[in-house]
Order: sequence, then C-alpha cells, then structure tokens
Amino acid sequence: MIYRFENFEFDTYRMELRRDGEVIAIEPQVFSLLELLITAHDRVVSKDEINEIVWGGRFVSESALSSRVKLARKALNDNGNDQRLIKTVHNRGFRFLGEPETVEVIPGAAKTELSAAAQQTLYNPAHAEPFTPLQPGTADQGSHYVRDRPTIAVLPFEQLGGEIAVRGFAKAISHELIQELSRLRWLYVIARGSSFRFNGANYDPEVIRKSLGADYILTGAVDIMGNESFINVELYGAEDGRIIWADRYKERSDELIGVRQTLAAQVVSAIEVRVPMEEAARAATFATENLGAWAAYHRGLSHMYRFNSHDNAVAAALFKRAIEADPNFARAYAGLSFTHFQNSFLNFVPNTREERVLAHRTAEKGFEIDSLDPFTNLTMGRASMLQGNVETAQHWFERSIALSPNYAFAKYNLAFVNMLCDNAESCNENVCSAMLLSPLDPLKYAMLCARGMAHMAIGEYKDASFYCTQGALEPNAHIHIHAMAAVTNHLAGNAVAASAWADIVKKRKLGNYQELFFRGFPLREEKTRRIVQKALKELGF
Repeated sequence: MIYRFENFEFDTYRMELRRDGEVIAIEPQVFSLLELLITAHDRVVSKDEINEIVWGGRFVSESALSSRVKLARKALNDNGNDQRLIKTVHNRGFRFLGEPETVEVIPGAAKTELSAAAQQTLYNPAHAEPFTPLQPGTADQGSHYVRDRPTIAVLPFEQLGGEIAVRGFAKAISHELIQELSRLRWLYVIARGSSFRFNGANYDPEVIRKSLGADYILTGAVDIMGNESFINVELYGAEDGRIIWADRYKERSDELIGVRQTLAAQVVSAIEVRVPMEEAARAATFATENLGAWAAYHRGLSHMYRFNSHDNAVAAALFKRAIEADPNFARAYAGLSFTHFQNSFLNFVPNTREERVLAHRTAEKGFEIDSLDPFTNLTMGRASMLQGNVETAQHWFERSIALSPNYAFAKYNLAFVNMLCDNAESCNENVCSAMLLSPLDPLKYAMLCARGMAHMAIGEYKDASFYCTQGALEPNAHIHIHAMAAVTNHLAGNAVAASAWADIVKKRKLGNYQELFFRGFPLREEKTRRIVQKALKELGF
C-alpha cells in the first residue's frame, strides 16, 4: 500500500518513505510509528497503542517515545512547534493531520509475472478463486495449514446522513473495531486494506468468504438524524450468511466522536462471547475422535461454564485432547487449569489439595507458552486465589485487563478480589463494567453475587439480598452463590427466602460447609467474615 500526502509517498510494501521520489532514511521504529499514525489518520492514537505496536508492549520511557516522534516529524519536514502533520493531543496521544490518498499497487517486478486473471483478482476481490476453509482437525498437505482459530472481517460501516463534523464517524468506528478486535489473541482479524475493499452496504458473504477466508463478517450502519444517531451492528456467519448477533446503539450526534471507543468496546465484548459460542456449536457437529485442537478447546469451554462436576470432567477431557493435538496451545492449558480450579473451589473431587497444585501447574504451562494471552494470565490469578494469595491474584487480573482492556471475565475476577478485600467501591465499579461489556456472560450469576456481597460489606442488606438472589436465579449458579443468597436474605430479614436457599445448599450434604465456603471466599475483612459466619451458623451450617 502507498499513502500519498503533500510531496511524500509512504510505501508499506517497500518500507520506504519518499519525498519527491527520493528515499528518506528512517529507522524501523520510526517507520512503524509513521505507519500507525498515517493508517489511523482519522483518529487520535494513544501512547499505549503506540507502545503496543511499536515496542510490542514492552515498557519504554517517555523520552524514548518523544525521540521517535521527533524523528518522525523531522522526516516529514515537521517539528514540535508547527505540528503541521503530527499533532500532539495533550494527555491523549498523537494524530496525523494529513489526508493521505491510498494506492494499492503490485510491485513492478512482480506485476509483470502475473497473468491478467491474477491481476484482476488482486484489484477486484469478487473475481478471486474460491477459498475453502479447512474443517477442524484437517490439514492441507501442501501447506500444512490447520484452522487454529476463527477469522473475522470488519467491513466499512455505511453512514447515512450527518454533518461534515461527524461525516467520518462510520469509517472511524470500523477502524476502531479492527484495532480492538486485534487485541483478541484467539481471533484472526483481516487487515483493513483487504476488508475495506468491500462495500459494507452491498456485499455477498460468499464472495468475502472465498476472497478473504473469513468465517465471520462484522458490518453495520450509522444513521444520523439531527442530534440523534443510531449505530446498527450485525455479525454474520460468512458460510451461510446467517445473522449471529445484532444490536442497535443510540447516541447524541454531537457526542459520537467521544463515544467511539466506548461503542467499540461494547461491540468487541459482545463478539468475545458470541463467536466462542458459535465455535462451540460448530464443534458439536463433529465426532469427538475427529476434533482438532481448536474445536476440542471450544467444545470444552461450552462444558466448563456449566459449573457442575460432570460437565467439568468432560471439559477437562476435551482440553487434554486439544493439548494432545497441539502441545503448544496455551489456551487449552488455561482451560485445563480452570477445570482444576473448579474441582477444588466446588469440592468436586476428594483431593482438593492436589487440584490446587494442578490448577497452578497447568496455568503456569499456559503462561510459559503465551505470556501475553489474557486468559493464561487470568488463570494464573485464579490459581493464586486458590492458594490464598489474594494480592498476587489481583496482580494477575490487572495484568489480564492491561492486555485486553475489554475482557469482561478479567474485570469480574478483579471485582471478586475487590469484594474479598472489602473494597466495595472498586468491586461495584469493576462488576458494573464487566456486565456492561458482557450482559449475557455465562458468569453473570457470579457478577451479580459479587455486587451483592459488596453491598453486604457496607451494611446495605436489602440491596445485597436483591443482587445475590438474582445471581442465584441465573443459569449455572453454583452452591456458593446459593449460600450467599441464603446469607443476604437472612441479613435482610427475609426468613422464608433465606431458609429456601439454605435448604438447597444442605441437600448437597457437604459436611463442614463453612470451611468449604471460606476456602472459596477467603474474606479478608474480619468484620465482614464474622457477619457471614454468624449468618451461616444461624442458618444451620
């Protein structure tokens, strides 16, 4: 791709910056910085994003960043005073002010070797040869390719109406979604240069599937009517054109630019739930012996979140199958760690001590393979929590969020730790964020209960009983959630409800349940712990 602006050409294929046809020598990090700023010219690029792209997420000093920005400006005959092309946006980041013209070209040497049909395919994706995605567990003997994760294409959103001030919003939100989705390490995201060659308002899913190899297509439209704007988003299956998920967001037109990142975060969080569900359903159509690593992993996830001993054992077996198929599959180790966590946390097996050790060992293995995967970091936190290291667990959950800021699962786990440490304000903040990002999350029951326990810690027993009861009524709610519904209803004076929830727990006949409860919920604040102990005792535990 070549980006032309003023008398410059920025060539990503040859990795050259040219002025009036003459190559300007710049170091690789400056080139990467310019590429990021130029391709994202319709928005502000944060310092965190620059750090992630240019330095791969490693810590660098402010002076290192300033030095690269200064060199980038110098290459463009710009400087910190004029900021003609690279503008510093105070406390936010940087923005490229040019309006580059993009040109897709085939390098001259290669172009002459291509047939007319091949050149037509490159310039017009509709003429591409069919791309046949491989089934889970199969491989192309020529390329040795295995479908190890799904692929999504984000098409340019259509904009209907709107003033000039917000005319570029549709393009901006599409780009924002590509950037945010690219943080999900389990998902392949088609580059903007390819996906934006299709018109989001008029396309054939089959053509996109064949041209790009996409399993999923994300598209939408921005309808601006006066000071009201509606953003419609749709996620399709590329193979059959079926709508998997759709939503509609309403915003004030004069606030569109400011809420762009928030909207993108909500959409990405929905996809983070919907695509794995779809992958699990897809994997269910294959016989177990034919499952590849990716399909086995996703089928395992569908069982893991049911929180009962049978499904947990099935999930563990599927994760082990995924590891056998791909010994370097970090997320399969993380999933296996989570099943060991459940075995100990919910007393599914007699030897819970061994399960705590295995939860930590398999989490460490996943982290060793991929230290930047949010799920492997999260399971390190879960394993630490089992061992009573709440502060260490908090570190891991915060690291998971730093890697994926919209990871609802990590935000809930951080809220849970906040609750254990009696930090009601932070707990509520994080659990509300998690529920906003993932309103249909399989762990919604736990999110509601964490919020209820935060209210309990500050003496708001009526609110506590409301949220804990709502959590206990959600699918997959486990025995500790039922116990908290009993405790909070008892504290709120709802004797009938408290007794009913307590009876559900007692039917499990778990012996000394208080010991089991506080092993799973190691409350750090002594006052809160005594309140729960007293309530459990009065309820017959």
